[in-house]
Amino acid sequence: MALKGIKILELAGLAPAPFCGMLLADFGASVIRIDKVGAPHLDSLGNGKRSIALNLKTKKGIDIFKRLCKRCDVIIDPYRKGVMEKLNLGPADLMSQNKKLIYARLTGFGQDGPYAKMAGHDINYVGLSGKNIKKFLHLKVISQFHYLSGLLSIFGRQHEKPTPPVNLAADFGGGGLMCAFGIVMALHERNQSKKGQIIDTSMVEGTAYLGSWFYRSISIPGLWGQPRGKNVLDTGTHFYDTYETKDGLFMAVGALEPQFYAELLNKLDLTEDELPQYDNYEENRRKLTNIFKSKTQAQWCEIFDGTDACVTPVLTFENVASHVHNVSQNSFSMGKDNIIVPNPSPRLSRTPGESCATKNGNIRPGDHTLNVLREYKYSPSEIEDFIKNGIVEQSEPVSKL
Repeated sequence: MALKGIKILELAGLAPAPFCGMLLADFGASVIRIDKVGAPHLDSLGNGKRSIALNLKTKKGIDIFKRLCKRCDVIIDPYRKGVMEKLNLGPADLMSQNKKLIYARLTGFGQDGPYAKMAGHDINYVGLSGKNIKKFLHLKVISQFHYLSGLLSIFGRQHEKPTPPVNLAADFGGGGLMCAFGIVMALHERNQSKKGQIIDTSMVEGTAYLGSWFYRSISIPGLWGQPRGKNVLDTGTHFYDTYETKDGLFMAVGALEPQFYAELLNKLDLTEDELPQYDNYEENRRKLTNIFKSKTQAQWCEIFDGTDACVTPVLTFENVASHVHNVSQNSFSMGKDNIIVPNPSPRLSRTPGESCATKNGNIRPGDHTLNVLREYKYSPSEIEDFIKNGIVEQSEPVSKL
């Protein structure tokens, strides 16, 4: 596998950091999650990782962590600015003893600025994920799109407030995925320099970067320029929207280009005069709403599958893995925890990834504490002392019935 032999220490967090560690583990990296002693079991992305429950508020706990760091390649730090420095576990402390260490910091607002020490969640980062457009208002093209100051401002239908895209964009796209990308780049560069480096992944900046196309496309005529929900790609048109079917399911329509729109009309037995592409959007939406409610999702799939009308079913978690295309591509697998999991992407021809969830069940905090300590040459008496004094914690074994 592509990352075989790479050792990662992932400080326990929620969503972005576990996802970053999951990506690296699925492509072969060895990941040890550092949980807090007494931590609740909340992470659902721990498959294939190991967990040691460690009390970093004690000197001995810090010493154990430092020993682990001497033999690892990457640290994933999801804490706010200054937290690790207060423990004497910041980049300066750890990289002095391991010159090849890559220290990946993954935070909401980054390491600097007035928001650096503030709490936040995906909705806050997406709301802030934009450049300061005001300072560019002297440019005519920018002045028309001042509402693009944050990506959240463009999500939602007209006459409605902004709708957050759950916690997908910042936590996983601009956060975990962007951080993993930075780690892989730093690992590649280390092959030449033989030196580690610090990665600063801000979910605000990562999400803005994820949305680069939106910022760079604001001058394309006819694409943007209208209020939220009235543009081509944000449900402002009838040919880029979802429609309910007779059985209460939905179809996604994305017939943007004229040739694809023509195919849509053909399959619906309509003419351009009856349903013009660039006119009467709301009236046309009402027509399509009534048309799609006349058949079930399965019936519409029979009509549109294999065509260039750009019409597909809106699948659910329950049926996504059984869809004919996903089955043919082996896009999903059944995990050890009896839940459907997506298979790793992208596909590599020689060193493909393999979802750890298909080989291992999810881990609990402290599941591998004793195993890790022994691996790092701690004696039985030392381990007994650590457990007795609350330096580490080993989770109780699960009985097999």
